[in-house]
Amino acid sequence: MSTASNLFAGQRVVVMGGSSGIGEAAATAFAADGAEVVVTGRDRERLDAAVARIGGTSTGRQLDATDPAALAGFFVEAGTVDHLVVAVSGSAGSGPFAQLDLADLATGFDGKFWPQVRVLQAALPHLRKDGSVTLITASSARAAIPGTAGLAAINGALEAMVPPLAVELAPLRINAVSPGVIDTPWWDRVPAQQRAELFDSLAATVPVGRVGRPEDVARAIHLLAANTFVTGVVFDCTGGMNLPTGR
Repeated sequence: MSTASNLFAGQRVVVMGGSSGIGEAAATAFAADGAEVVVTGRDRERLDAAVARIGGTSTGRQLDATDPAALAGFFVEAGTVDHLVVAVSGSAGSGPFAQLDLADLATGFDGKFWPQVRVLQAALPHLRKDGSVTLITASSARAAIPGTAGLAAINGALEAMVPPLAVELAPLRINAVSPGVIDTPWWDRVPAQQRAELFDSLAATVPVGRVGRPEDVARAIHLLAANTFVTGVVFDCTGGMNLPTGR
């Protein structure tokens, strides 16, 4: 994805969870648009490889978003941040409700909900007063798909916070992007053949006729950061899978 408009020239963008998938694609979009981009991740090797792919004025910082002390130190060192993207995610908490392991659901909250909240709290003193924050949730929050009640709870909790935070923290803009099924490393836990069959079946029912790519979500993130007249929204980026009726 390339824009070359220099819309974000001279601005610092931090992408938490930017070493792969949606976070990396968003960082690439901002870097191509002239931003100084800082991406974080837990794995040093993956982080270095992502920075090399992102290019531009990008740097990587090894960081565990579940560590409050590390988060506080990171933002002190980062200086003023114009735009924050929180792409920290987890994979726990799915499955039929009757058999849902509540400890697994708690792990899901620990992997996504609490880190995103901690990141935003730690970042607040260092965010530009009229800058932007974009959280990454998921369409499971409102999709009513069997087996995703736990994921709906995690992502729905994040989405519920967006409107009140947009008012409370104004003029800082708070938005979220809610992706549908996106072909990212998040799906690597599913065997390749099973994953391919799942994607094919979903593509047949989604109005746009395919599953999403990280670049699709990156464009939505870029739009919300760039448009200074948008705040308090959850932006669906699902290819239409969230619509009441599909193809």
